[in-house]
Amino acid sequence: MQHFLFNLIRTTLVLGLSCLLVWPAVAGQQRTLLVLGDSISAAYGMSLEEGWVALLARQLEDSHPQYTVVNASISGETSAGGLRRLPGLLEQHKPAVVVLELGGNDGLRGYPPGQLQQNLTRMSRLARDAGAEVLLLGMEIPPNYGARYTRAFRESFARAAEATGAHAAPFMLDGVATREHMMQDDGIHPTADAQPKLLENVLPSLLEIL
Repeated sequence: MQHFLFNLIRTTLVLGLSCLLVWPAVAGQQRTLLVLGDSISAAYGMSLEEGWVALLARQLEDSHPQYTVVNASISGETSAGGLRRLPGLLEQHKPAVVVLELGGNDGLRGYPPGQLQQNLTRMSRLARDAGAEVLLLGMEIPPNYGARYTRAFRESFARAAEATGAHAAPFMLDGVATREHMMQDDGIHPTADAQPKLLENVLPSLLEIL
């Protein structure tokens, strides 16, 4: 009986010590946050270091050091282009979080909102099936495209999030798009000075995931 109790205590101590040794490694395991977007996230008209994604990376170095930010954004990218690239990016980076900032170019080119919603839905499902949490960044287009189109475009993001269990963030250019001094001369791209505001708009929804 004493021999049995001795072995039981010894086994318990060994398992306990093993957990203590493994826990710090698991808790400090690095994770990847992948941003897949267009020119808004590719820091169009400025250096990459000035863009909101770079600002996010620097902030997470302090608040969430276990996350490494990968910016896979390309100027001119559409939701269809993002859908084509996403499987390779998921395989390469194996992200824990995927932030999708796409759709603006679809709207500016007048692509059907139903097609945008379908592409966003497929991307969200691909990322979630790969084990990642997904954040869809809301986008809007100018009212001159007509009330019906702009409403359907706006709703595409919420519907894709609802269909896939992804997280949805509000319009990321809120408080920026209507202020001339925060927009470049083309009236489409935010200035370098506006990048902290973009991060401010995205961060609350992102922190809910992290």
